[in-house]
Amino acid sequence: MAASPNESFRRLRGQQSPAEFAALVRRAAREIGETVACDARYIGRVEAGEIRCPNYAYERVFLHMFPGRTLADLGFSPRETVRGRGPNRFPAPPATDPPSSEESDVLRRAFISGGSATMAAATLGFTLPRRSELPRRAGEAEAEAVEAAVRQIRLLDDRHGADGLYRRAAEPLRTAYALLDAGTARQSTADRLHAGAGELAISVGWLAHDSRRFGDARSHYAEALATARVSGDAGLEAHAFANMSFLARDAGRPRECVRAAQAGQRAARSVGSARLSCLLTLREAAGWAGLGDRAGCQEALGRAHTLFGRGAGPADPEWMSFFGEAELEAQEAGCWSALGEWGRAARHAGRAANLQEPHFARNVALYTAQLADDLARAGVPDQAAAAGHQVLDLLPQVQSQRVTTLLSATAAALLPHQRSPRVSEFLSRHVAG
Repeated sequence: MAASPNESFRRLRGQQSPAEFAALVRRAAREIGETVACDARYIGRVEAGEIRCPNYAYERVFLHMFPGRTLADLGFSPRETVRGRGPNRFPAPPATDPPSSEESDVLRRAFISGGSATMAAATLGFTLPRRSELPRRAGEAEAEAVEAAVRQIRLLDDRHGADGLYRRAAEPLRTAYALLDAGTARQSTADRLHAGAGELAISVGWLAHDSRRFGDARSHYAEALATARVSGDAGLEAHAFANMSFLARDAGRPRECVRAAQAGQRAARSVGSARLSCLLTLREAAGWAGLGDRAGCQEALGRAHTLFGRGAGPADPEWMSFFGEAELEAQEAGCWSALGEWGRAARHAGRAANLQEPHFARNVALYTAQLADDLARAGVPDQAAAAGHQVLDLLPQVQSQRVTTLLSATAAALLPHQRSPRVSEFLSRHVAG
């Protein structure tokens, strides 16, 4: 049956463009602690009637935006009628669960998630369907499932960090590529599946990267880059190079960091996103800093600030929802740290920690850990210990090898100052775990 346009939802948008309305949706999500990757394309699919009922995260956001209205008032179908599901067959998850897609039974089998407030108890529940369960040909529902899995993994990483997620997240990645192998009836579906599988490879690669499994991360990023080139997807190629550059920096290969960042900038030119180009330029700056080239680093940082000043735009990829002023400050802090300018690095890291929205718990912990380390090396041990305590407060809900490695380095740097009561208290707490 052909989709019927959602005229009710279209009227709510009024004179705003789909991109402007999507920005309002993302802002409303932040107001209630949700994270949705809403863009103009999603709004278009809703208005075209392709999304008959939103997932639970979007439902909470829409009802927050339009208080007193029901989903029916917004032009959506009852949940139990979508894709022929009977009432109560799949009960709604609690409000604290990560969002689960309502678009596809493949998602239910392959990518459905559970979760909890702490990583110690978090259970993704990813299950790889048997080969016999895969469709003969992948369709729009399967493409939507892959895209939803990408968003889900990013959401869980933002809230909890990568440790404990990586092994489970590799399973839906294998399913995504199995769906690609199954083939599609339409080129548009094939393009979506290639993009989704590539983004999923990057997301899984990032989980490996953040867990310091650098070899695994490199393999996943290379897989994403190959997928991008096969499908001619410049945006995916730029994303892959951005992560490859970051990995090279962390692995101590600054020259490769610069080269990958510059390749990403070339790919990004056809995307038309100043924010994407800004991030890639920051990656380049980090590479120059790693090489000890202060002039090259400053020149790249200047270009990055110019690009950032152009603001967000409709061409910004949805995966860049994390990239705001806080991340800009954090990336610059990392450059000054690499150049040994600890006081300057600490100022930028402090701004990053203060600017970061609380629901990005992993980034709050990361920026604060970076601040603690910079303060320790800048010769202000008591302030470093105070920041270290803040990180320890966050560790029950965040597990990231990157964060714990930084914190261990800070503890080592503070050992000569252990006679200070504040430093001693931090060191004791750090050792106790």
